[in-house]
Amino acid sequence: MSANPFAAQREQLEDLCKRRFFYRPAFEIYGGTAGFWTYGPPGCAVKNNLIALWRKHFVIEEALMEIEDTNIMPHPVLKASGHVDRFSDFMVKDTKNPNLFYRADKLLEDHMEALMAAKGTTPEQREEYEKVKNMADGYSREELHGVLLKYAVKSPDTKNDLSEPYEFNLMFPTPIGPSGMMQGYLRPETAQGIFLNYPFCYEQNGGQMPFGVAQIGKAFRNEIAPRQGLLRQREFTQAEIEFFCKPGDKPHPKFAAVADLELRLFSSPQQLAAQPPSHRALGDAVGERLIANETLGYFIGRTFLLARRAGIRAEHIRFRQHLPTEMAHYACDCWDMEVEMSYGWVECVGIADRSAYDLTSHAGATGKELNAREKLETPITEEGFVLAKKASALIGKDFKAQAKPINAALAALASDALAALAAKAQADGSAEIEIDGGEKVSLTAAHLDGKVEAKTVHERVYVPNVVEPSFGIDRLLTAIYEHSYYVREGGAGDDEDKGKGSAVRAVLRLTPEVAPYKCVICPLDGRVAGAYGPVLERLRQRFAALGVQYKVDETSATVGKRYARNDELGIPFGVTVDFDTLDAKHALHDTVTLRERDSTEQLRLPVGEVADAISKVCFGSLDWAGLCAAYPTQDQAKAGSSAAGGDSISFLKAHQVEKLLNAAVNDAVDKRPADPIKFIAEQLLALPRIG
Repeated sequence: MSANPFAAQREQLEDLCKRRFFYRPAFEIYGGTAGFWTYGPPGCAVKNNLIALWRKHFVIEEALMEIEDTNIMPHPVLKASGHVDRFSDFMVKDTKNPNLFYRADKLLEDHMEALMAAKGTTPEQREEYEKVKNMADGYSREELHGVLLKYAVKSPDTKNDLSEPYEFNLMFPTPIGPSGMMQGYLRPETAQGIFLNYPFCYEQNGGQMPFGVAQIGKAFRNEIAPRQGLLRQREFTQAEIEFFCKPGDKPHPKFAAVADLELRLFSSPQQLAAQPPSHRALGDAVGERLIANETLGYFIGRTFLLARRAGIRAEHIRFRQHLPTEMAHYACDCWDMEVEMSYGWVECVGIADRSAYDLTSHAGATGKELNAREKLETPITEEGFVLAKKASALIGKDFKAQAKPINAALAALASDALAALAAKAQADGSAEIEIDGGEKVSLTAAHLDGKVEAKTVHERVYVPNVVEPSFGIDRLLTAIYEHSYYVREGGAGDDEDKGKGSAVRAVLRLTPEVAPYKCVICPLDGRVAGAYGPVLERLRQRFAALGVQYKVDETSATVGKRYARNDELGIPFGVTVDFDTLDAKHALHDTVTLRERDSTEQLRLPVGEVADAISKVCFGSLDWAGLCAAYPTQDQAKAGSSAAGGDSISFLKAHQVEKLLNAAVNDAVDKRPADPIKFIAEQLLALPRIG
């Protein structure tokens, strides 16, 4: 097994995140409570920037609608969705210490990891343990108990025996209203609010299919054993999309845009055979029906692109297909985006084709129509099996309160399926149908009495299917931090630190889009800090106008130490105001130093242009190389200012040569002409002259 590349740095990164208050345990001064975390100023900013990036990538670019639903949901909603009956994990207890309990599947996974890593494990044994680990989340209660006994899994804290696994519902119950008689729950996911509001969003979309609805917010799960920092919390942030589409092949009009992406796919057969994942083009995987349809494949591709854009490394991303035993009974296909981190491969996003389950369940529970209608250009005549009115009346008489969900479930069946159900009841005396919440009801032949009738059809009525990408924002943040963290030797490019070879400093290589602040403004020292107020105000106003996050560091530490301190925060740029900036007689008057975090390269820019330059680099219209081509380095600027007493620089400034040339270069970078030199020359010739 290859060594985990992130495990060795976990302790250092966790210390940095806590020390710099990216996040800390909630209620820490009271001792804390497992599974709850507080985001500090930089962590909150990174999280908000990631959410803003998610909105831009999906809500804006995919033209989705967005809603905000409640955090508390009444019992009937979550009964119909299946959460009351089935939203559980298997738990085991220490048989001699009932205060010690564990999530059974995670305990089994950890035990298999230990066996695989043990000295003397043979390749055959490793393959066996890998299969068991892959199956841990898919075992039934009885199977899980048998596997725990087979491999002698004990309580990790005491080595005592464990109890048999039993179900533990993960929802937080809460009473609603002063009487406390109405049962509610903190929502376990954001998706249900979208399903409940489907008809209103369908109307907003003009009754057209397909369309998507997004929701971002808190979800709550009473985890058995919260651990691993932000990865397993009891209160966390979800970003979910429900993409409603017509049943069938589910093509997507933009699938070609992602079809050529090469992704690491870990199919269900590969897992069951303990084989490694393989790299496949997304188009090939969909074409061979390894991935069920284009819409599911499209969102897998878009999810990968978001992860890369946020700073997660492609070589540590894989998409794992759910095993048959862990797939929900209603699902057509499910894939998880897993990211390799210090704790191993962690699910961060689930992308599932949920068929029509949710809308059908809520329609059955409420009797409301949650359909879509498609007008036919030419009416057609077709035959279909139709229940007799007396059959519906008999269902109402015999089943009373259950009649509404039974009739809704029957109405959701296709004509041939309804006919087959009636034929079974006729032959066997009864037939079962599943209603909301998974309950099965037995119907007699009289309940299913009907006949085949011909009718003219002017429109198709169907229950939309749903493809759901579900993002764990906090897990993505953990991946971003782990993939961006590194330690560099002191003195790499910063003059103040040169010669201090023993020093090391941590850096978060956060992408500009998710970094908490895009730049830090530093006066060179205290003397400059006392005089640079007007320059600082100009910078503040321009950054604010551009919507660029920044911070000011006027502490007494040397500028090199302040650079290092802000590298820890992942700030990509530093703007330094020095004596030359303030000296009206100096050739570098009204210019500042711009330092880039990762290369530690420094450029010299006019005060009036630095905010715009940073904004362009941070939001994608210009890269650092383009900026380097447009402006002199710090050393070049200093050398130019000292040559001939700075007369050359003064001459160029007097004729606005630098400003006009920079504008032409930036325009070339924006427009990417075939011949940039010719383009820049033409731009300069078209500019007005300064006499």
